[in-house]
Amino acid sequence: MIAAQPIRVLVVDDHTLFRRGLISLLAGDARFQVVAEAGDANEAHQRAAQTQPDVILLDNHMPGVNGVDALAGFKASAPQARVLMLTVSEDERDLAAALRGGARGYLLKTMDSEMLASAIQRTMAGESVVSPEMTSKLVNAFQTGQGAATPAPPAVDTDPIHSLSPREREILALIAKGASNKELARDLNIAEATVKIHVQHILRKLNLSSRVQAAVYLAGRQG
Repeated sequence: MIAAQPIRVLVVDDHTLFRRGLISLLAGDARFQVVAEAGDANEAHQRAAQTQPDVILLDNHMPGVNGVDALAGFKASAPQARVLMLTVSEDERDLAAALRGGARGYLLKTMDSEMLASAIQRTMAGESVVSPEMTSKLVNAFQTGQGAATPAPPAVDTDPIHSLSPREREILALIAKGASNKELARDLNIAEATVKIHVQHILRKLNLSSRVQAAVYLAGRQG
């Protein structure tokens, strides 16, 4: 059996101690390979173009060009890379701006190492990931219009939520609270593979493409 290739990561943060600590953490995990590091946006764009990473861990508040404003540059320098914001900012305006700008996730630096590893892997699997602490702020940003450019529920003649089974509605509610597939499997006492199938069905039935959109969809209904 051929071993899976490690996920290639670019780490971008202007705080040297944090950046080196994060690199050390990832280097000790066979699932990841740190291919480059950068201390500002300009250097990050150069490193991204040179290494073509799978995932870019990007701080937001950096000198010069901040992380959100740097997102457009990565679309040109490394178009296949998934960008995950990794920041101390819990400001819902930063969250909304990052998702509008194309970030595939918004993570807080207070998260533990295994949650970070899981978030990187989920992003590679096509998911959008937001720290649980930020889920309610994502909902608030949508309801107040700050996240207006974030994909919204589809306009349809009949409410598609009625096509969901009771179990799928239960899972949708937990997704909106920030639960991961692993947490859903544990709380509902079902296999994680079964959870993934349910999530796929939910997104297909609601004509959505990510868990973040599912959370926004439910918030729009409740608002």
